[in-house]
Amino acid sequence: MSQTNTESTPVIQESIIQAKNIGKQYGNDVILERVSVTVQEGEFITLVGASGCGKSTFLKMILGIEDPSSGDLLLDGKAIPNEPGPDRGIVFQQYSVFPHMTVLENVIAAKGFQKSSLTGYLFGKEKQQAKQEATEMLEKVGLSHALGRYPDELSGGMKQRLAIAQALICKPRILLLDEPFGALDPGIRADMHALVLDLWREHKLTVFMVTHDLKEGFYLGSRLWVFDKVRHDPQAPNAYGASITYDLPLGHAPKELYEEIDDRLRPVDKNTSLSTGSEG
Repeated sequence: MSQTNTESTPVIQESIIQAKNIGKQYGNDVILERVSVTVQEGEFITLVGASGCGKSTFLKMILGIEDPSSGDLLLDGKAIPNEPGPDRGIVFQQYSVFPHMTVLENVIAAKGFQKSSLTGYLFGKEKQQAKQEATEMLEKVGLSHALGRYPDELSGGMKQRLAIAQALICKPRILLLDEPFGALDPGIRADMHALVLDLWREHKLTVFMVTHDLKEGFYLGSRLWVFDKVRHDPQAPNAYGASITYDLPLGHAPKELYEEIDDRLRPVDKNTSLSTGSEG
């Protein structure tokens, strides 16, 4: 039956993020231009593109620590606040943990900063509740055996699990991942992929993940964005910014399209790439 029949058309899910002709520049350097896109709640977006093409900048605008130079970026139809909030959690490639605190204390502190931006300290029943929630979250990310360890006693993969627990303890609607697995060994990365997918489904998160690994971008999530410049000036390489040149529902892209995107992101000699094992 045709979907134009309003009696049989399903209710359309509300968008959580809307970018309307977004542009971003620093001085004369244009980073992003003409970015217009809509994201529904519960989607898992992977962002790929060459270094410096604005992927992380776009994440920072969603987080609220960067403002668009032009256009509108909306959260639930309203301008995104120009500061981070508990509804948006972020995990960076660099481990954002407190070295002087144990694993458990790190996650409790993250919960405390949600309550108090000044000290992060919790007391009484609030502290006991936070401790219980932190313990449960650390069990979900596979760190229940390391509650009393300090960050310098953890492997890279364990530190990223801790950073994810810190982000999720505040129960965000949106989880921002900025190349979170780039420094991890392939085997550990595979474990982290499975963990993030499980947490995405369980907590019904909307996820944005920046990666330089195209295979990772195609494997994870439900939708892939490719950031690239469509206009170039050899005399002024920063005169034009990147936009979203591909917006693909994952699981439906043919192999030829994957190879075309790979060639655009990594315009290097294939024999050299294969011999060095470079991921670009």
